Amino acid sequence: ISSQYTCHGAGQSPPILWSVMPPGTKSIALVVDDAAAPITPRVYWIVFNISPDAIDLQAGALPTGARQARNSLSRANYNPPCPVGARHRYRFTIYALSTMLHQPNDAPLRAAWSAIARNAIARGRLTAAAAP
Repeated sequence: ISSQYTCHGAGQSPPILWSVMPPGTKSIALVVDDAAAPITPRVYWIVFNISPDAIDLQAGALPTGARQARNSLSRANYNPPCPVGARHRYRFTIYALSTMLHQPNDAPLRAAWSAIARNAIARGRLTAAAAP
């Protein structure tokens, strides 16, 4: 992960690209987490209700209509990773969902993540590392 997408840089959300979603996809969700954090998993970002026609998220931006759930800091935004001491690996998981989620913007982390898990019909994952 380039430092501009961490606390050591501008801290803006990174661009994320994916391929075509499977038939039946009604919305897309993204979860960014670190399963190896001291308090696991540490969730940095949850974005949901992304249009099924979307193929990416632009750096520092959300698509029209997309919503954000609270992260591990209880904030509904991108929390830039801040690796200290050693390299950390961060998981960017894209979910194809069978429905639009009936969760508000600023939804609690567990409620949003549970709704994503219940409605996932496919997923893809990219793991990226960042250095202190």
